[in-house]
Amino acid sequence: MSSGAINLKNHDFDELFAKLAPLGASRTAALKLFASVFAHRARSMADVRTARQVPAGVRDWVQANATLPSLDIVERRRADDGFVKYLFTSPLGGRFEAVRIPLFDTHYVVCISSQVGCALACDFCMTGKMGFSRNLETWEIVDQVLQLVREADRPVRGVVFMGMGEPLLNYANASRAARVMCHPAGLAISGRSITFSTAGWVPGIKKYIADDPPWRLAFSLTSAIAEKRATVLPVEHTHPLPTLVEQIRRYSQARNDERVMLAYVCIAGFNTGLEDALALKHTFEGIPIKVDLIDVTDPTGRYLPPSPEELKRFRDHLQVLQSPIARRYSGGKDIGAACGTLEASQRGGVLLHGPGPLAQAR
Repeated sequence: MSSGAINLKNHDFDELFAKLAPLGASRTAALKLFASVFAHRARSMADVRTARQVPAGVRDWVQANATLPSLDIVERRRADDGFVKYLFTSPLGGRFEAVRIPLFDTHYVVCISSQVGCALACDFCMTGKMGFSRNLETWEIVDQVLQLVREADRPVRGVVFMGMGEPLLNYANASRAARVMCHPAGLAISGRSITFSTAGWVPGIKKYIADDPPWRLAFSLTSAIAEKRATVLPVEHTHPLPTLVEQIRRYSQARNDERVMLAYVCIAGFNTGLEDALALKHTFEGIPIKVDLIDVTDPTGRYLPPSPEELKRFRDHLQVLQSPIARRYSGGKDIGAACGTLEASQRGGVLLHGPGPLAQAR
């Protein structure tokens, strides 16, 4: 490979155009090339070679100097509720997962990974127990979506960075991947339908606010009582709750007082009492919020979800917030695809093979 070699999946459009312009490529030609890779989901350089309106000289240079790597699918596993978990390996090393989530029998949302493992070590999260191996490159993040889109029988309308890893610890690559996803000649997914989730990494939140991207940011809170939060989210020791809340306030203000999504993992006997609801009210006074309640899923059995009665009482307590409260369904439990269970496991469900909606069980 020459010194000028480029990975076509590792650049957003502006970066790709900047690399091709010195070769005589117009913006239109670069756009056609970009679309051949992402919108038309090229599988090989042979597919790129056929891109129209790209000058022959540029095509020849790309054929000689560009690469188009892809992830390997170890397996596809379907849960009882229709969630499908993809287990990938990369030529750069490591195993990581993405989950295809069915919505309303009309479309899918894809939950993707941004790291191999995770350094934040949330105590109820199996990914956190893996430790941190490395950041995924941009192309590895994008290719998760590309491969799921290629095999889907319905449109993929949204992407959530809620798989393995803390995306704000891999901010540059995750953001570049999101720019590819929402570009009209990329995957054409609305920016408002792309969500980053953070456990509270404040430096990344500050960068996010400064950049003001079109996608959204969700905050994994779990408790508005600092002492409780610290027992399950070690990031509380590094970036304490008051510091995090101030950045959440700034994020909302930067978006014209948009309601902020707080992801609240409900743990039986731990964070579902009246004191927890009042702490939320006090902590987020003056900040427009909406709260997503998520049952904890801990295969070790150390943390248990609240009973229906306990959850109902907590929802009643939360009325003091006068804010929208939703219960987020965490699916794919039987295959290790639920929130907090991703650990590159291979268990449960129905094993699928082959692409497309008619993949056969085995």
